[in-house]
Amino acid sequence: MNDIIAELEKRRENARLGGGQKRIDAQHQRGKLTARERIELLLDENSFEELDMYVEHRCTDFGMEKNKISGDGVVTGWGTVNGRVIYVFAKDFTVFGGSLSEEHAKKITKIQDMALRNRAPIIGLFDAGGARIQEGVAALGGYGEVFQRNVLSSGVIPQISVIMGPCAGGDVYSPAMTDFIFMVKDTSYMFVTGPDVVKTVTNEEVTAEELGGASVHTVKSSIADKGYENDVEAMLQMRRLMDFLPGNNMSDVPVLPTKDCPDRVETSLDSLVPENPNQPYDMHELITKVVDEGDFFEIQEKFAGNIICGFGRVEGQTVGIVANQPMVLAGVLDSDASRKAGRFVRFCDCFNIPLVTFVDVPGFLPGTAQEYGGLIKHGAKLLFAYAEATVPKITVITRKAYGGAYDVMSSKHIRGDMNYAWPTAEIAVMGAKGAVEIIHRKDLDDPEKIAEHTKNYEDRFCSPFVAAERGYIDEVILPRNTRRRISRALNMLKNKQVENPWKKHDNIPL
Repeated sequence: MNDIIAELEKRRENARLGGGQKRIDAQHQRGKLTARERIELLLDENSFEELDMYVEHRCTDFGMEKNKISGDGVVTGWGTVNGRVIYVFAKDFTVFGGSLSEEHAKKITKIQDMALRNRAPIIGLFDAGGARIQEGVAALGGYGEVFQRNVLSSGVIPQISVIMGPCAGGDVYSPAMTDFIFMVKDTSYMFVTGPDVVKTVTNEEVTAEELGGASVHTVKSSIADKGYENDVEAMLQMRRLMDFLPGNNMSDVPVLPTKDCPDRVETSLDSLVPENPNQPYDMHELITKVVDEGDFFEIQEKFAGNIICGFGRVEGQTVGIVANQPMVLAGVLDSDASRKAGRFVRFCDCFNIPLVTFVDVPGFLPGTAQEYGGLIKHGAKLLFAYAEATVPKITVITRKAYGGAYDVMSSKHIRGDMNYAWPTAEIAVMGAKGAVEIIHRKDLDDPEKIAEHTKNYEDRFCSPFVAAERGYIDEVILPRNTRRRISRALNMLKNKQVENPWKKHDNIPL
């Protein structure tokens, strides 16, 4: 028996070494942790149960039968994050560069199947060089199996991808179908074809960082939701994110204990909106003063800054927050902002996370660039997402709510449950100046008359009370009481049940 135990320990030790100490040292020299070190940071201490530690590839071409390493380039298993079950796979760059083989893919799909069957989130840590060329079509088939499970799991369990090194070719499409993608600055990159292929085909000279680094995908392409400074920060932030997310689409959102009083009054909010309607203010201040203990996990903060999306808590319960940001493009809706917020709203609706929307929107961004770029279709994505959503929806209009953008931002007309307005709210087809120039075009040469018309229009339409008179606004509230109102509304809406007509699936304007 002692011999058997010794053999087991030896096999485990060899498997945990991956590609060997030399390659582990090389990984550390690049500023990266190994697959197992990352998992250790991600999961609760001593909670990781590794599966398929001894799996080896079966390839016999190109002398591969003489080169086998236990684990075959990916570490898979399950553990807990703050006591909640999480499934995880981590590509091991020290073993064949983390490249995907047939057996490697089977390890991943096994974990994906377990996560879906047991309705628990799955996190993938990517650090790999694509498909294993020596296996040819068998590796490509493995990718397809992984992709199919990504699709089946979508909207059922949260799927999160963290890019922690190279991620190229077929490897990029699995993360692309997950709910969130995070990257590590300077050490990770994603692209379909690398710099060498780009140079050959298009004659462009570009580095891996310029082509697909975190700075590209968090700012320009919107592929990644956030970039972190290093592996340690990335793993710790994933633990934080998991506390906001439910385990699956049938479970309740997490509720964490909080000492923050739901009736907390924030008098500073009474002066948040400037008297000058064209002067910006930071919507982050409102968000952090409304959520529990100012804890806000923002998504895609570097992309489409004119809209803010992220997770917070009210009375310990997770809420999804969408807010126009007057500090960027006056909070206007454009194609990028609409796509960003539309996807976030749909995620929250998938997983029963209530939506809180703060509105200060002067309309959709005009111009040929937006129209040629498909603003109509992209704007419709956000409208579709809000109109489709059946979770509790609470809306607070702080200042401007003009034109079609008023309708889109979770208005009463698309099934907003509770729609509040601050006294500073202006709900109208457009601003007073533009409206007067159209309605009273004949008086444009008379500044005094135009000023009078503008004042009359402002008094009649640029207030929350016209909408409130028609029931489009449920209540005009004091800004200082915003947190209390939202908290009470969430409690009132806890048992909300709405069912959309049966359909195989919808056809959102992609």
